[in-house]
Formats: sequence, structure tokens, C-alpha cells
Amino acid sequence: MSNYLSTQDIGLHKSSPTQLDISIVTPIYNEVDSIPQLLETISTTLRENQLTYEIICVDDGSQDGSTKLLTELAQKRTDLKAVILRRNYGQTAAMAAGFKYATGKVVVTLDGDLQNDPADLPLLLSKLDEGYDLVSGWRKNRQDDAVTRLLPSKIANWIIGKVTGVNLHDYGCSLKAYRLELIADMNLYGELHRFLPALAFIEGARITEIPVNHYARRYGKSKYGLGRTFRVVMDLLTVFFMKKFLTRPMHVFGMLGLVSGGVGLFLGIYLTTLKLGFNEDIADRPLLILVVVLLLAGLQLFSFGLLAELLMRTYHESQERPIYRIREIVGRN
Repeated sequence: MSNYLSTQDIGLHKSSPTQLDISIVTPIYNEVDSIPQLLETISTTLRENQLTYEIICVDDGSQDGSTKLLTELAQKRTDLKAVILRRNYGQTAAMAAGFKYATGKVVVTLDGDLQNDPADLPLLLSKLDEGYDLVSGWRKNRQDDAVTRLLPSKIANWIIGKVTGVNLHDYGCSLKAYRLELIADMNLYGELHRFLPALAFIEGARITEIPVNHYARRYGKSKYGLGRTFRVVMDLLTVFFMKKFLTRPMHVFGMLGLVSGGVGLFLGIYLTTLKLGFNEDIADRPLLILVVVLLLAGLQLFSFGLLAELLMRTYHESQERPIYRIREIVGRN
């Protein structure tokens, strides 16, 4: 096993001699056939590498018997914690719930459908040991349908990389390893789980990816489809705004307001000159309506910027959430 556990634990807060080495977070939705083999392969791999661990399975409103099976297994196994959600909230909510109850120095996420390979866990930990805060899996030889899954995924990965500035081959791979203090700084909403590397980058994380194994689905059917595209685009715009303007929303709304108001003012002066200087009729000109719209839009955008600034200040101050992240402090111990 790598010397990950013998490092200084830079940035690992609230660690203790009894803290677990790794927490495995696995969202479960109608995967009753996969659960026994999934738990066995995870535990076997981690025991062989002499790691202390916990497995957190978050049941996201399953209806196929997964809930009952997880409950029974959690009562028998000392390494399993079953978090049962009241209904199906989606993968982002399931991962957020798993993160909340994770206690290991490292948190690893992977799917519950046996397509990710637990044998890759030591590779992720070894890469973290090189000084990274997040290691993302790359399904280099992905075993999915080329038309409905692979092609849309490649396009999405390219777009996400360009928009967020975090260029990864495979944003959609659930197999990722995080330092515990990193996920403590990230709040998940909507369907932001696919943008976790981008959110981590906003928090100043050092990110890399490594090729991992990927297998064809053995049981059940995929819960993903092209219908998620619209939600992905909306969340991508959210992440872009958070990356660029989270602590300075006035920079975007104010600039748009100034541009709109400036153009409206210029056109207004032009129309006023035509009316007063050349005695031309401007009442029936569409340009007059455009001037009014631009001036009002400029005023509204500027007002939105001020309101957003107040909201951001309230957000940070009410949670005592700093606008910076410290990696380490050296000296004067």
C-alpha cells in the first residue's frame, strides 16, 4: 500500500489516532442484485491493503428490495452504514447525504452497479499521496453504448472543461477520491455531483485523473439518459457563475447594466438631437422603444448586482464562511 497514511495529513482537520482511513460512499437506487457482490469486493480490496474503512450506502428511494437488503446487512456488518432516504431525491442528494456521515480521512465515491472496479481504490489513494486533493477516475475503455452514452459524454466533457477551466476526460465517472476537508467545503444542490471537480477547483483543490477499469452493467438497467441534458446545461451555467463571480456578482450584473444603460443613453441622446436640433418626429420610431427598454434593463441589471452583492455578503457572513481557503500554515508552531 502507498505511504498515504504516513504523510503529515496536511489539511486533514479533526483527525485522531482512531480516525478511519477511508470512507466509501455509494448511492444505491434499485441495485438489489449488485449490493452483495459490491460490498464483498470493496471490503476484500480494503482489507488486503490493510486499511480501516467504512462503507456508506445511501438508498435513494429504491423500490426493488434494496432498502430491505441494506437494512438487514447493516445490522449484521460492522463496516456498513446504511443511510435510507425517504424518497428518490437524485444522485446529488444521495452523495451529499453520504458525505455528511463520512468520517474517513479520505472519501471515495463509486457507483453501486458494479461498473466501477474496487480494485482501483489503492491507485486512487496512491495518487492522492502525491499531494492532490481530488483524484478522478477516467473510464478510458468505457463499456457503454457508443451512441446514447459515449458520444454525448465526450461532447459534454469537452464543453464542461472549456466552461469551467478544469479539463478532465471523464466528468461522469463516479469513482473519485477526495480529502475529507475538501468535501466539507462543498455544498451540493440540483445535479451538481457531476461538477464536483469544478466545485473543488473553486475551493482551490489540486486535481488530477487516472485511468480506471470499467465494466458493462451486469444487473438491471441504466438510470441515465439524454433527458438529463437540459438539467446538465443549467447546472453548468450555475457552476460557471460560481467560478467567475461568486464573491463579486456586481462585476457581471453591473457590467451588463452599464453596457445596456450606456447604449440606451447614447441612442437617447441621438434621438434627442434629431428632435431638438432637426425638429424630426421620433414618436413613431422603434428606436425610441429600444432606448426605453435599454435604459430600464440597465437600471434593473445594476439593481440585481447590488442585491446579489448583499446576498453574497449575507451568505458568507451568516455561515462565517471565508472567501479564501488555506492549504497549510508553516512556522511558529
